[in-house]
Amino acid sequence: MDLGIAGRKALVCASSKGLGRGCAEALAAAGVDLVMNARGAEALTETAEAIRAAHGVTVTTVAADITAEDGRAEVLAAAGDVDILVTNAGGPPPGVWSDWGREDFIKALDANMLTPIALMTELLPKMIDRRWGRVVNITSQSVKAPIPALGLSNAARTGLTGYVAGTARQVAQHGVTINNLLPGIHATDRAVSLDGGVAEREGITIDEARAKREATIPVRRYGTAEEFGAACAFLCSVHAGFIVAQNILADGGATNATI
Repeated sequence: MDLGIAGRKALVCASSKGLGRGCAEALAAAGVDLVMNARGAEALTETAEAIRAAHGVTVTTVAADITAEDGRAEVLAAAGDVDILVTNAGGPPPGVWSDWGREDFIKALDANMLTPIALMTELLPKMIDRRWGRVVNITSQSVKAPIPALGLSNAARTGLTGYVAGTARQVAQHGVTINNLLPGIHATDRAVSLDGGVAEREGITIDEARAKREATIPVRRYGTAEEFGAACAFLCSVHAGFIVAQNILADGGATNATI
C-alpha cells in the first residue's frame, strides 16, 4: 500500500533502536525524510547510516536527551518544521507505591507526559497552518490496564492520554491527527532486561522466562519492532485521516479488555 507520505518530514524520538527505530524504518520505507533523536550518539549514527543506505531518504541526527529542556530545544532547532511527530521516551523504573515520592513523580511526568506535550505545543501550530499533520505518541498498554509495578508510568502516561483526548479533537478540523500507539511486550532490549530480571529472581534461564511470558500472550510470541513500526507508519499515512484521539493496542491480545 502506498501510504501517500513520500517527501514528508518526520521527527522520531528515541529512534536509535527498539520500537522507535522500527517507526523510523517504516516511515523511511514510505519515503519520509527523518530527524532522528536518541541520547547515545554512536548507536544513533549507526542506525541513521543504515536507514540512509536502505531507503535513500535524508536523515538528520541529534544526540540529546529529549526529556531535558536544553536537549529538546536542540532537537527542535534541528528539526524545524515537520509534518509528522513520533514521541517516545523510556519509562520510569518499577516499584511499589511506598517507594515513590514527589520527585519520582515529577521525573516520570517530565519524561512521559510533559515532554510529548511540549513537543506537540511547539510543532502543532505549523501543522495546522499547512492543514496537514500526524502525531503518534508511543505510550503503553498500561493506560488500558494498569500494571501494578509500574505506578509511575501508569500515572504519567494516563495523564498524556487525557491531554490527547481533548487536544486531538481540537486540531482535527485542521487536517492534523493525534493518536497513541500502545505497545505490549516486543522483542527489544527492554524485553531482554525484563526477562533477565525474572530469570534472576526465579532461578531460571532467560529462555524459560521468555517462554513463560509468551504463554500469557494470545499470539504466543513477542511482537517485533517491524510490526510496531508498520502500525505507526499507517497512522501517519494519508489513509488514517479519520482516526482521531485513539489508543491503539499493539500487544498480541495481551490486554484482557472488552473495549
